[in-house]
Amino acid sequence: MQNIAQVLKQLGIKKVSESVCTGNSWISAVGTSKKEITSPVDSQLIGSLIYASETEYEAILKRTNAAAIYWKQIPAPKRGEIVRQYGNVLRENKTALGTLVSYEMGKSLQEGLGEVQEMIDICDFAVGLSRQLYGLTMHSERPNHRMYEQWQPLGIVGIISAFNFPVAVWAWNSMIACVCGDVSIWKPSEKTPLSAVACMNLLMPVLNANKLPEGIFTLINGDSTIGKKLASDVRIALISATGSTRMGREVGKAVAERLGRSLLELGGNNAIIVTENADLNMALRAIVFGSVGTAGQRCTTTRRLIVHEKIYDALVKKLLAAYKQLKIGNPLDEKNHVGPLIDIDAVNNFKAALEQLKKQGGKLLIGGKILKGKGFESGCYVEPAICAAQNQYEIVQHETFAPILYLMKYSKIEEALAMQNDVKQGLSSAIFSNNIRETEYFLSANGSDCGIANVNIGTSGAEIGGAFGGEKETGGGRESGSDSWKAYMRRQTNTINYSDTVPLAQGIKFDL
Repeated sequence: MQNIAQVLKQLGIKKVSESVCTGNSWISAVGTSKKEITSPVDSQLIGSLIYASETEYEAILKRTNAAAIYWKQIPAPKRGEIVRQYGNVLRENKTALGTLVSYEMGKSLQEGLGEVQEMIDICDFAVGLSRQLYGLTMHSERPNHRMYEQWQPLGIVGIISAFNFPVAVWAWNSMIACVCGDVSIWKPSEKTPLSAVACMNLLMPVLNANKLPEGIFTLINGDSTIGKKLASDVRIALISATGSTRMGREVGKAVAERLGRSLLELGGNNAIIVTENADLNMALRAIVFGSVGTAGQRCTTTRRLIVHEKIYDALVKKLLAAYKQLKIGNPLDEKNHVGPLIDIDAVNNFKAALEQLKKQGGKLLIGGKILKGKGFESGCYVEPAICAAQNQYEIVQHETFAPILYLMKYSKIEEALAMQNDVKQGLSSAIFSNNIRETEYFLSANGSDCGIANVNIGTSGAEIGGAFGGEKETGGGRESGSDSWKAYMRRQTNTINYSDTVPLAQGIKFDL
């Protein structure tokens, strides 16, 4: 296991860290609210910081306003060069940052390292994108006219991120926003602020070495009042918020009231359909990782398993055997598969969900215990649970951010798709089948209604090259790959007249 003290030193995490960063330097907060950050791994104090006040908020906005005017004038490939340099810094510090993510959040070390690799990958993607911000050309109906469209920077982008991916989601947004010519303000989760501090510590030398002004990348740690200020601030063109559907409703409403833009990545209630034509060994690996990875605290976690009645018993037998082999404990020990939940509140939600399941008629098949004793002193460790359930149960219809997998049967593929789609969330989905008719139906307009629909892979582990996001109460946003960059820019249609007359469209005559 990594030496945490050495990791913190390498990443510049102090006993009392600064909470507000201009990109080039830290600002001391004048607030009085001190936040102590303890690890769910062992309850040890990692560090603390003073939450930002309105004074620091306005100081950051002043800098980002000035930086936005400067940054949009820099050629996109030059903006991409800054992202390229930061990607190299992340490569050099991948182990340290991945370890901090694992220790502060509780996900396995492999997943912590994987999250930093996502940051590196999105940097590479954004560098290439900086030379490919394409518009279109159109034929004008008027002679000697040319039409085309181009994409312009929005200005300031506010990024509100969640605890479960404390660094990658920021990078998805900020690196693409950067090459698009935007500046960004990051408000990280109150539960994982030190990983954000580390990201800025690694970024500052790049910005300063390139003699860039303050305000291109900024960070402001604070409570929910900071998030509310960002959402309602007319100076911020786009708010990209990741979190619960409840939070998304509040942010979306505040942004809509000022006619701003919002990009929402909210809850998921993701299902895997396993048909009678599936390779069960392939399906098993995907189901287990999808259900217990990050201790069930991913928005893409597999929460429902819809299994054909002919193979239900066989698959349940395999699943129970696999769950019995799971090793639960300190996530920095690479022998362990499952780390802790983020805090005691999450443990209580896990416990309450299982109680509700039983009241509604479900059955606990394995797991569900809260672990105590040596190695589990934080009280945040639980046994991942598998439950027999019905899709219509109220508890199944909601997302519980914990490792609970609900099992249910189906007889026809149409029934399976109806069950999968019969929830309010629409993020990720998957089917395991070697029957092309089943898989193509799953991908058809009558099939999955989710933003992500996978065949013979699980619901978790999206690559950065594809657009990430979902429908319905998941918010409709798209981040990361494909043409998601368009969310960070404004479209502008241009018509150029190179004739010596001024004809009107639609043949309208207006002679003076």
